[in-house]
Amino acid sequence: MKKKQAISTNRIVLAALMAALTIVGSAIRITMPIDIAGTTSFHLGNILCALSGILLGPWLGGLAAGLGSAIYDMTNPLYIGEAWLTFLMKGAYGLAAGLVFKHLKLREYVRDLLGTTAGALTYAVLYLGKTFVKAVIVSGLTTDAALIATAAKLPATTFNMVVAMVVAPILSKAIRKALEQNHIKLN
Repeated sequence: MKKKQAISTNRIVLAALMAALTIVGSAIRITMPIDIAGTTSFHLGNILCALSGILLGPWLGGLAAGLGSAIYDMTNPLYIGEAWLTFLMKGAYGLAAGLVFKHLKLREYVRDLLGTTAGALTYAVLYLGKTFVKAVIVSGLTTDAALIATAAKLPATTFNMVVAMVVAPILSKAIRKALEQNHIKLN
């Protein structure tokens, strides 16, 4: 029978740090108004969600990404009602990134890139799906109008994905190197 491994203090501290950085990264945003869909944002939180997954693994990384993002939402009256949903969706971001990173046996940078891509795509599908459902159910838009409202979110969503896919693997390498130099193990 496989023995469960305890989570090290270093990993708990790193998870808390990643959650805190996710809050800050989510706050660094440029919000842009769009017609019937309301607003959309470019922000840095997705980079930290991806990093959480690829550095900490699927479960702890997903928890850090979800908690950090949800706590950010709780600081803003515009988002507080959806904090629970953000926790689930951003948690899925970190979870997907971590699962792909953990299970691929490729070079570390390639695993970072593929993990970040998987997390970004997972979140994009969930976010756009939520946008569509909210437009139909909450706003009472027709299906066609909801599709247009959802499509209006595509540029910012795509930009956030691409930025995370470029930046997270680079930061991951630097963070791993710094942790290694200080004799801190992630696994």
